[in-house]
Amino acid sequence: MKILSWNVNGYRAVLKKGFPEFLLSARPDILGLQEVKACPEQLAPGDTEPAGWKSAWNCAEKKGYSGVAAFYSEEPLSVSRGLGEPRFDSEGRVITLEYKEFYLLNVYFPNGGQGPERLAYKLAFYEAFLGHIEKLRKSGKAVIFCGDVNTAHKEIDLARPKENVGNSGFMPVERAWLDKLAGKGWTDTFREKHPEPGQYTWWDYKTRARERNVGWRLDYFFINREKASLVTDAFILPEVQGSDHCPVGITLDL
Repeated sequence: MKILSWNVNGYRAVLKKGFPEFLLSARPDILGLQEVKACPEQLAPGDTEPAGWKSAWNCAEKKGYSGVAAFYSEEPLSVSRGLGEPRFDSEGRVITLEYKEFYLLNVYFPNGGQGPERLAYKLAFYEAFLGHIEKLRKSGKAVIFCGDVNTAHKEIDLARPKENVGNSGFMPVERAWLDKLAGKGWTDTFREKHPEPGQYTWWDYKTRARERNVGWRLDYFFINREKASLVTDAFILPEVQGSDHCPVGITLDL
């Protein structure tokens, strides 16, 4: 099974930049999208569910903001939205697909770069999310979460760590949560398979950073460690254009 994740930075925008062709060529079993900035009622039916696909959406209350969607070829046992906390769920950041062998959570984590209030919100979301996945873990199933975590974990995960240590996305307080996550037995699937540097998933548009590969690795797949052997590959697709992020993915042997 192949699962992909992509922050598209606007679904309607990426539809005009080759998304249908990408979907046809990549052929994932499941695709999680973040920052879709749209709801199904704002889209043509063929865009909401391309031929051969079903989809589930979680929209923010604020139009044109945040939002996640999941495309899948095999119907899940259940679909749920949010974390059960209104202050987080109003922003449409989480959608969960349950299958026989695993839960997949597709998540657009908050950005902490708009000042102290949003940084506090981001950190509170992190803690609520960790509590949520720890509960799911007790089911005995694999628990996988993917998406834009909005933080680079280690110095290897961005091109210019020293210059960015004071910026949101690489602040010690944000990275400490990823340390805590790892300490509780959640495996960063890509880093487990690829210890080499220079592997990024986001590049700043304004500075044309992608051309020079001056990037950050902000997009991840994590799995509970006791089920990590299910992951046969983890990868980044930097050649896929259309957003300031590129897709990331895993393959599972179920």
